[in-house]
Amino acid sequence: MLRKRLLLLGLAAVGLVGCNRHSTGPPQPKQDVIAAGEIGSRLPDFSVKDLQGREISSADLHGKVVLIDFWATWCQPCRKEMPGYQKLVDRYGSRGFAVVGFKLDTMRDMEDPVLFAKGIGVRYPLAVAADDLKQKFGGIEGIPTTMLYDRQGILRKKVIGFEYTDVFESELKPLL
Repeated sequence: MLRKRLLLLGLAAVGLVGCNRHSTGPPQPKQDVIAAGEIGSRLPDFSVKDLQGREISSADLHGKVVLIDFWATWCQPCRKEMPGYQKLVDRYGSRGFAVVGFKLDTMRDMEDPVLFAKGIGVRYPLAVAADDLKQKFGGIEGIPTTMLYDRQGILRKKVIGFEYTDVFESELKPLL
């Protein structure tokens, strides 16, 4: 009698072991979503007209190392950084490096943006960063804000505030 009870108890226990299993297939890898503008996020899709009226789009940048710079005519650190970015384009553009500058429209320009760029020797594409574009890049907390994307469109470096050109050059060279 005792053996019968132990046997039934044992069978009941074995039967209960499988009750907590879920049949959802193989385990799924955890997918962490990286917020726009954070290291590891992707270059967002965009299409805008530059200050010369030409189309600039993220599709044109596929397969390139890309530096995105948010700037303004009234921003003195921007005025100091931008000629260095032009030098990087001159030096590495043939190897697949591109720069796009997005001018913030939150305050009135101190001077005509086209003349501003010409005056500091900048020839890379410049466009106005409307609110929707700024949000695609995760929002802009301060300027200058500079983002460096690799050939796969992954954000590898982000700097809010002034940074020396040679720092970006040392970061972009291994990505070329």
